[in-house]
Amino acid sequence: MSTEKAAFTRPAARLTHAGALVALNAAVAKAEAMGVPQNISIVDEGGNLLAFVRMDGAKLLSRETSLSKAISAASHRQPTSRLDPALELKLAIAAGGRLTNLEGGFPIILDGVCVCGIGVGSGKGAEDVEVAKAALAAIGAEV
Repeated sequence: MSTEKAAFTRPAARLTHAGALVALNAAVAKAEAMGVPQNISIVDEGGNLLAFVRMDGAKLLSRETSLSKAISAASHRQPTSRLDPALELKLAIAAGGRLTNLEGGFPIILDGVCVCGIGVGSGKGAEDVEVAKAALAAIGAEV
């Protein structure tokens, strides 16, 4: 790439589909060990779905919350539980219902760079968090 064009671009780390599957499988294994069926969504830095599973017995509507958690975490580059509760309604309205502060969403940060997000939903908040953290650990992401 020419020096001139390089001034208008930047390199970007991205999670591969193989990395997304490693994280997803680790999350499923943790949820199974806990006996808590989950919906697990992994999105890229733009909120596009990379990987998803609805485990047998997971709550149907938690499919939507797992995706919203993943998008929120990737967008804000922080766990969803850290989003200001006072902004909950404003965030949801401004983002067409796509942003949430429910527990269970984490940015996936590798080498200091947010490459995507994960959202887990169908259990209690603490259970969702535990499953998401298992996925992060499996790929060496920051918690």
